[in-house]
Amino acid sequence: MNVEVTPLPGVGVRKEFRLRGARRWIGVIERADGTIELIMGRPGDSEAADRISLSGAEAAVLANLLGAPQLVARLREEHGTLGGVVTRQVPVPAASPYDGRVLGDTRMRTRTMTSIVAVMRAEQVIASPGPDLTLIAGDVLVVVGTGDGVAAAAAILMDG
Repeated sequence: MNVEVTPLPGVGVRKEFRLRGARRWIGVIERADGTIELIMGRPGDSEAADRISLSGAEAAVLANLLGAPQLVARLREEHGTLGGVVTRQVPVPAASPYDGRVLGDTRMRTRTMTSIVAVMRAEQVIASPGPDLTLIAGDVLVVVGTGDGVAAAAAILMDG
C-alpha cells in the first residue's frame, strides 16, 4: 500500500492512502501544534469530505486500537503451532498498584511464568521491555504464556 506524504508549509504534514478497491482514501494531517485530523475523501477529490479533529491523547488511543490487534494477531499466528501457548493483550488499569512503578516490581515472569514481549503506549510499541520500564495506566502489555499464566498476569496488574 502506498502512503502519499504531502508537506503543508506552516501547517504540518498530510499522509493518506487509498482503501481497498479505491472507493475512498483515508489519512491524517499532523499539525505543527501537535493536533491530528483524521480525514477521508473519495478518489479524485483533493479536499477531505470528512474530518475529525483528535487531541494527542485521542490519537494515541486510536493508534493503540488499530495497532494492538495487529501485533497480537501476528504473535498468535507465530505461536499457533506451539500447543498451550497463548498471546493476549493485558491493560494496566487506572487502579493498578503498578501504575507508576517499574515492570520489574511485578515479578511477572517469576510469579506467572509468562513473558512480556511488548508494551503498547500511546503511539508506540516498546518491544522487549526491560525491568526498568515504568508502567503507566493505559499501557497494554502483550503477554505470552499458558492460559493460566496470562490470566494470573492480568490479575497481578489489577490487584497486585
